Amino acid sequence: MNNDKFALPIQWNDIEDIALELYEKFGDDFNEQKIYRIRFTELIEWVLELPNFAGTREQCTEGHLEQIQSAWVYEWRDNQ
Repeated sequence: MNNDKFALPIQWNDIEDIALELYEKFGDDFNEQKIYRIRFTELIEWVLELPNFAGTREQCTEGHLEQIQSAWVYEWRDNQ
């Protein structure tokens, strides 16, 4: 995970950055099927807890969450 205090803040539109952070946090604990079964309520919480994440719950849309799931799956696949 990026714990660099000089790293730029991450926002909801930074889909690939969020997916990479989630993959680094959870690794292979979540495969493709498990990623797509994550409840959006859980996913929002996980994203909000990421270091350098500066977005708010109110800025989040269902579209953001769907894109994050897809990007996370691609990140997982790239590391298999």
